[in-house]
Amino acid sequence: MTNEVIMAGFGGQGVLLMGQLLAYAGMVEGKNVSWLPSYGPEMRGGTANCSVIVSDEPVGSPVVTEADAVIVMNKPSLDKFESALKPGGTLFINSSLIDRKPSRKDIDVHYIPVNEIAAEVGNARVANIVMLGAYVASSGIVSKKSVIDAVEYVLGKSKAHLIPINEKAFDEGAKRVK
Repeated sequence: MTNEVIMAGFGGQGVLLMGQLLAYAGMVEGKNVSWLPSYGPEMRGGTANCSVIVSDEPVGSPVVTEADAVIVMNKPSLDKFESALKPGGTLFINSSLIDRKPSRKDIDVHYIPVNEIAAEVGNARVANIVMLGAYVASSGIVSKKSVIDAVEYVLGKSKAHLIPINEKAFDEGAKRVK
């Protein structure tokens, strides 16, 4: 099984980290992965997106032209990447910042108010983890345990105290698609 996803938003929203965590979680499970980040020169506030492939088969190219899923954290990303979704694919929209519906009718759509959920969890900076929880719960691409293991690895020992809030954020996102 191969799953190709595009994640996009403003720099500073944790889009690249979200993709990196998904790729690490795939590696934890022994899958073949690819993570291809792209961002504007501004970093915070500029555009950021990444393509992630998680597969049981070898990955031939890191470029995703027809995604199984697209995750958009802001309106410009929806405008740019909605067309990159395969017919029948799944679109995850940050409804906290995006006030329009997609133009396509041949896709499944999840509206997740990730900013509000992150604030309720207690840290606005975990909005990306809320969205990652929703995506992982919907796709079943990797397990929650693998994602939390990836969070622990990426954050390192000095930020281990942030693991519980990230796990809570993941769970809250997962609840929104079940």
